[in-house]
Amino acid sequence: MKYILEKLKLLLEDPQLKRKTIISLFLFLCFRVFAFLPVPAIDLNRLRLIFSQNQFLSLLDIFSGGTLINFSVMALGLNPYINASIMIQLLTVLFPKLEQLTKEGEYGRYKINQYTRFITVPLTILQAIGIYMLLRNQKVIGNLMPLEFFSFIVTMVAGTFILVWFGELISEFGLGNGISLLIFVGIVGRLPVILGRTAVLVNREVIINTIIFLLLAVLVIAAVVFINEAVRKIPVYYAKRIKGNRIYQGATNFLPLKLNQAGVIPIIFAVSFVLMPQILGNSLASAKNTTIATIAKFLAQAFNPSGFVYNGLYFVLVIGFTFFYTVIVFNPQKISEEIQKHGGFIPGIRPGIATKQYLEKVLYRITSVGAVFLGLIAIMPALMSTLTNMKNLVIGGTGILIVVSVILETFKTIEAQLVMKNYDKFTK
Repeated sequence: MKYILEKLKLLLEDPQLKRKTIISLFLFLCFRVFAFLPVPAIDLNRLRLIFSQNQFLSLLDIFSGGTLINFSVMALGLNPYINASIMIQLLTVLFPKLEQLTKEGEYGRYKINQYTRFITVPLTILQAIGIYMLLRNQKVIGNLMPLEFFSFIVTMVAGTFILVWFGELISEFGLGNGISLLIFVGIVGRLPVILGRTAVLVNREVIINTIIFLLLAVLVIAAVVFINEAVRKIPVYYAKRIKGNRIYQGATNFLPLKLNQAGVIPIIFAVSFVLMPQILGNSLASAKNTTIATIAKFLAQAFNPSGFVYNGLYFVLVIGFTFFYTVIVFNPQKISEEIQKHGGFIPGIRPGIATKQYLEKVLYRITSVGAVFLGLIAIMPALMSTLTNMKNLVIGGTGILIVVSVILETFKTIEAQLVMKNYDKFTK
């Protein structure tokens, strides 16, 4: 706590950081205002009644920051943009031209961002159509005329891109990564509502369960910080060498391998797959065809967020996607070639193929721990609900992971700027 207070004091004393903080807070305020600006033609009372009866929708609302239950112009949130970013990351590994762009500095980043926005448009349209069909089947919205339907889709797309614009402004003029900070604000902004619902049901049992929940939350936060900061340092020695007319002295360095290389990306991938049966089930439950309606109801019940099938599949998918993403992002072959190219070696390991095999062995071991941890974090809502027997107080482990990660990242950004300012004093 003392460390945090010291950093906040330094933040307020530095004019540049103070300006960035004010800009960030202003954009957060704009985001929260838009979160309560509803789309026309939506029966909000009916929508809130459905959310109160459906744990699946309530869970989605937590991550949307309340934009979904109010069905604001930003109801789709940043999901389409995040999915587009992940797709670009994967395509970068598969296509050499995109990989080359990532190495071209400012121009490369500009082009990558441009491609990400292009992919975001069709993804947003598809999600807007899907959510319209879901709301229509639930009788939250009526059948829209072609012009009204077009207006609905345009509003959804515009809301997502305004939010993306806010994120880019925060990244450029504010503190830290704008997209991450907006997700953080959305999750934190929804917490008072969840706590308020729990306070209405205050009795002895709820108080005991709340204490248990808070203790578990503290343990989860501590585990998230530990896993997020855990790094396996592999020593790399560089021999003394001569290049041209210069002599390069030998040096010792470390190759840092994070325990959680993939962050929350595997959870985002997995949740996209595991939610599909639930969405299809809710959308087709009122179908006129009896067979389709029966299958839809079965899917909706089987893939209930508190059910065994849903959480079991979710856990397995998170582990699978963690390995998949880590293998794509971290290439032991390239790393071993770079070490050998610069005259380096890992003590006790031969350069070349032996180094590659050693890195793969270490990577698979630490990724196994990180993957299981992410899997447990993903199914945390069901575990919390079962242990505390509290249905209203369901804060996802993913949300905790995002909140803690963003706080750590933001403080690191602030600390880096303060250190840079101290260096600037010596250069004047």
